[in-house]
Amino acid sequence: MAELEIQQFPCLSDNYGFAIHDAEAGVTAVIDTPEVEPIERALAERGWHLTHVLNTHWHPDHAGGNEELKRAWGCTIIGPQGEADRIPGIDVTVAQDDIVDFGGHRARVLDVPGHTSGHIAYWFEDDGVAFVGDTLFALGCGRLFEGTAEQMWTSLQKLMALPEATRIYCAHEYTQANARFALSVEPDNPDLVERAQRTDELRAKGLPTVPTTLGDELRTNPFLRPTSPALRRTLGMPEASNVDVFAETRRRKDSF
Repeated sequence: MAELEIQQFPCLSDNYGFAIHDAEAGVTAVIDTPEVEPIERALAERGWHLTHVLNTHWHPDHAGGNEELKRAWGCTIIGPQGEADRIPGIDVTVAQDDIVDFGGHRARVLDVPGHTSGHIAYWFEDDGVAFVGDTLFALGCGRLFEGTAEQMWTSLQKLMALPEATRIYCAHEYTQANARFALSVEPDNPDLVERAQRTDELRAKGLPTVPTTLGDELRTNPFLRPTSPALRRTLGMPEASNVDVFAETRRRKDSF
């Protein structure tokens, strides 16, 4: 089986685009379509022919380039069943535990609502990678635009159950701002302190902080750490449920 090649590139002001390729099968997909020109440039640099679009959710900075790319390439657009009426040009709808066959690779679909009502992620188990859109960020998580804290916490738990070595490809470069907030609620976490410093060093060099790994997120991302006694002390919620601690962490981040 050919290696799953992944090309990452900046789009818009702080989005990332991802192109994936199976050379043996001659298939190429982009994960979401935030901006057409950088996608076209990335394809041209590698000589890849776009065959698929895998959408995570309907927001324009994730699906806004669908129709232009479909006109140019005739690609098949795959997206969340729960948002089919809001995904431009969609051809195939998928939901929890559906399998997307991509050459010699297989992506399992995870329903992860919260940021939007039908948000999905694509987990390439054999390749050890997950494309999570705006559900999970490096040191953060998506805002609750259409879902509840309980929905989002359930969604995050699905991602938390993946192997710790899983590389997490999230869709925005938010890590520095997320680190500042994380330090405000868990300042004595040594893994977090070290990661925040590493993040500043990377960004000072203009380098991306994405992908991250699930293991790093479990050790440092406050939205995955409602069981942390230190976080609970900061929030003044020693006996609260995990979902209530998560909800309060998200509320504080919204006004940070």
